[in-house]
Amino acid sequence: MATEKKKADRATEARNMGRSLIASNRKARHDYAIIDTYEAGISLTGTEVKSLRAGRASLIDGFATVSDDEVWLRNVHIAEYAEGTWTNHAPRRARKLLLHRSEIDKLMQKLREGGVALIPLSMYFSGGKVKVEIALGRGKKEYDKRQTLAKRDSDRELAKYAGRRAKGMT
Repeated sequence: MATEKKKADRATEARNMGRSLIASNRKARHDYAIIDTYEAGISLTGTEVKSLRAGRASLIDGFATVSDDEVWLRNVHIAEYAEGTWTNHAPRRARKLLLHRSEIDKLMQKLREGGVALIPLSMYFSGGKVKVEIALGRGKKEYDKRQTLAKRDSDRELAKYAGRRAKGMT
């Protein structure tokens, strides 16, 4: 009996300490120059959380907007829960993001300047709660994307050469 309690305590502790990734938007870092990132809670229904626990979400076309002094996550797809009934949620509904007032004010000020967008980068469980990492990003031009790829390739080549040299192979 005591060992079962210890196992349950360890499982709870591990869940509370670590982050388990649900979905990430890798294309966002390619298409946008990230200026600033924020961690936000998200208001969800029960079937959405169950679907997220199964890892059924996509951030590909998602974006966030500020309206009426609230931040809303739009166009993020959370698949319907397979065992859900008539209480199931709409897959692409707008979901409220939970941020502090000062963070919302900063975001509104930056968005008013123009040329920037709020993009979701990742969605994960932290301490048993769903969190969304959103970023303030400026769209990259095509030549910026090529430069980023070229820099990454050259860095990879330099690291490869340095590793070979350290091993005495060159």
